[in-house]
Amino acid sequence: MLRRKEKKCDEGTPDWMVTYGDMTTLLLTFFIMMFTTAEIDGYELRMILAAFQGLGTMQGGTTLQAGKLAELGNTVMKLPSMESGRLLDKARRKAVSLFEPELRTKKVRVKEDERGLVITLTGDTFFKPASAEVQIDDNTTRSILQKVAGLLRSEDFKDRKFRIEGHTDSRPTDPDGPFSTNWELSTARATNVLRYLIDFDVNEKQFQVSGFADTVPLASNDTEEGRAYNRRVDIVVLTEGHL
Repeated sequence: MLRRKEKKCDEGTPDWMVTYGDMTTLLLTFFIMMFTTAEIDGYELRMILAAFQGLGTMQGGTTLQAGKLAELGNTVMKLPSMESGRLLDKARRKAVSLFEPELRTKKVRVKEDERGLVITLTGDTFFKPASAEVQIDDNTTRSILQKVAGLLRSEDFKDRKFRIEGHTDSRPTDPDGPFSTNWELSTARATNVLRYLIDFDVNEKQFQVSGFADTVPLASNDTEEGRAYNRRVDIVVLTEGHL
């Protein structure tokens, strides 16, 4: 009686696993390329890195091992950019909490960009049309400026530099008026905001003032809504690269 041959299974990984592995690697690479730490503070980055602890099978497989940087007194989390990111993120959360009522009514906006932390004061709340005089007699205006001054006086910002940037819409000023162009108007608005912040005890040596006229619009100047969005004063907590 003939014995039936037993069919042997193919040894090794199935062929489809190669394609699957390539696809997984490409997907991982794609998401890593999309991922940026620009919006993540040091604490969040540590949480992400912690997820990879212990994955390595050889020495050095864990990413937070002490190395040459540590021997020099530095670690990834102590690098200046990380420290700056943590401070700005903490300041942003503090500003959002402080200006919560004004954020809801869009009298104040808070964001971060390449310049640093930006606190935007909407122009219509603080100035009359074509005027650089701060409406300081208005209780809302005064309250907002006092909050701004209190924030900038805080311990978190004692070594920081600030810049007050004035912006206008694209409509021309009256040549016979006090401001012949939007350059003068935007700069005067920024300067007057600084003057009242100084009255509320900020350190004027930490400040810079500039006017951008209508050269940095946030919206189209073709509509009244867009022009209102562009009329603003930005108070910027500067990053080290923009001092």
